[in-house]
Amino acid sequence: MDTGNKNSIIKFGKYGWGTILYCLLMFWFYVGFVNDGSNITAPAVAEKLGVLPGTILNMNSVAGIVGVVFFIIIGQINRVIGARLTSAIFTVVAGIGYICIGNANSVLLYTVAMCFVVGGIMSAGYIAGGTLVAQWFPKKKGVVMGYTTMGRNLASAFYVPIITWLVGSFGVDRGVMVPAVASIVLGVLGFFFIRNTPGERNMNPDNVSDEVYQTEYFTGKGTGKETWTVQGLLKTKELWLAAITTGFFQICSVGVMSQLVVRNISLGFTQNQAISLMTVIACIGVAGSWLVGVLDDKIGTKKMMILFGLWYMVALLANASETKVGIYLSIFMIGMGIGGSANFTTSLPASIFGRHEFDKVNSVIFPIQGLITALCFAVNGVVLNLTGNLRSAYLVFAGVAAVDVLLVLLIDEHRFNKDWQAANAGSNNKK
Repeated sequence: MDTGNKNSIIKFGKYGWGTILYCLLMFWFYVGFVNDGSNITAPAVAEKLGVLPGTILNMNSVAGIVGVVFFIIIGQINRVIGARLTSAIFTVVAGIGYICIGNANSVLLYTVAMCFVVGGIMSAGYIAGGTLVAQWFPKKKGVVMGYTTMGRNLASAFYVPIITWLVGSFGVDRGVMVPAVASIVLGVLGFFFIRNTPGERNMNPDNVSDEVYQTEYFTGKGTGKETWTVQGLLKTKELWLAAITTGFFQICSVGVMSQLVVRNISLGFTQNQAISLMTVIACIGVAGSWLVGVLDDKIGTKKMMILFGLWYMVALLANASETKVGIYLSIFMIGMGIGGSANFTTSLPASIFGRHEFDKVNSVIFPIQGLITALCFAVNGVVLNLTGNLRSAYLVFAGVAAVDVLLVLLIDEHRFNKDWQAANAGSNNKK
């Protein structure tokens, strides 16, 4: 029976796969530049400047908070010029900023440069990339985010060894040049080859047939909430719940991965062993990202987030036990979960609000997500400076995961999703 390609999790067409790969690579650079790469670059910069590593981590937190201003501005830019141009421009900006962090001669200059790195690459990947996913894959956004967030896991697997070798061989000032230039090249390629919507490539969303699109997607203009305003969004309960719950999961995931090498060394592993463990976790995470994405589409984003929160809470408590069994159990569980948190940052808002006016919704929701996520660096920095280890931070993150599960229960998952409403009504409701 011909289903019009509505159930396939691989048949996205060459342009669809091109968009997925582009978003995957933006996530790769995001994790490398901002999160996992800081395991290597932060201590190297701290040594170069003669300050404590925790001080540089706190500056990363400052950059994350300042990045929220970038997110607000870039979110509006994205609405005006589109996701293609936004992603291209700010991927280039992030590459230039990354060159600057390696060559900064003061903590102030490092912080300013890191603000452009964080604001640039996160806006490119999450604001512009999230908009691309919502427009191209509105009903398959779970599995597609599973594919794109593999970029995060692949960065955890390969970016840290690469940047370790580059910094060790050439110093932090020249070592950052290679990934920075690669980011700039990606932005240029995005400018020429990416398109804002599948319609620009004569395709339907999710690469479905014309018949499926006409009968199971909303194509009208007069149903539901037609025009979102910033004020209206900020008064909507689901926007705040979506921002807080996805941000809390990001606190857990980013907080763990950004200092995982440091944590593993504190548990008695050598630096090489700690880096190897990160690679193992990340490789497990490639499968985990895909599985979370498939389950997201199959059972629903809300149910998947509840399962994810419980899973990650157990993983963090197992690691905090500092027993051999607990540590190795946590390695597997963290690996399976690290991609999932990023899936939800786009998947949940897309489930609630749908693809229509998603760029407007995302311009409001992502700055809030980013502000919440940035707190993970503060937790790690303060705990590391006060105690000399990260065990207490893992306990804090476990508590965050538990609270998040309770908040997810309050979400109305499809409240404003016109495509979902059209499919469940059995017509496209054109009026």
